[in-house]
Amino acid sequence: MLRQQLAANAGSGEELSGIAGWAVDIMTALGPIGVAVTIFLENAWPPIPSEIILPLAGFTAAQGSFTVAEAIIWATVGSVLGAWMLYGLGRVFGHDRLVAIAEKLPLVRGADISKTTDWFNRHGSKAVFFGRMLPIFRSLISIPAGLEKMNFVLFSALTLAGSLIWNSIFVGAGYLLGENWEAIGPWADVLQYVVIAVVVVIIVWWVVKRILENRNTPTEENP
Repeated sequence: MLRQQLAANAGSGEELSGIAGWAVDIMTALGPIGVAVTIFLENAWPPIPSEIILPLAGFTAAQGSFTVAEAIIWATVGSVLGAWMLYGLGRVFGHDRLVAIAEKLPLVRGADISKTTDWFNRHGSKAVFFGRMLPIFRSLISIPAGLEKMNFVLFSALTLAGSLIWNSIFVGAGYLLGENWEAIGPWADVLQYVVIAVVVVIIVWWVVKRILENRNTPTEENP
């Protein structure tokens, strides 16, 4: 069984388990199409880390189950299909509905959505392209693109290009590292932690700023 072979090559007496074992089972059953399936699910559910699945696909390719080119191509197919699904959800949900919900949330204003919209309209192409190469944002960037009805062909082309770069790096690394494919994990974790830290800092700054603004805004006195 492939997962036993991978564990043996990695010098472990135990079979792979968790997400790695799950991904191997899908790749074993479906071949390179299994890579597309796992990456599609990673887009739909961001907690599934592509930083594990892609190097594992590269290592699996190194064992001769399929070629590294097939792994990259099918991973990119899965990435685009997953992005299309989230884009569609954003488009169905719509900008106006998001503004209406924002108005009902504490510390949030409809103007905040408008500012975000303006930013996305100015930088949306770069956000989609480079967002495909950042943990967490890889999946989530598709939603605002749908909300703002970004041109579908442009969105698809940028998603394809960004995903192809990301997938090639991680699949290729897994292929070249062979039995040491897991060594990619710590480096990918560092990138993810940096992204999370930046997001947390921005959120904390925004919340503090909004609280101070609300405190400094005079309230109307009841007659």
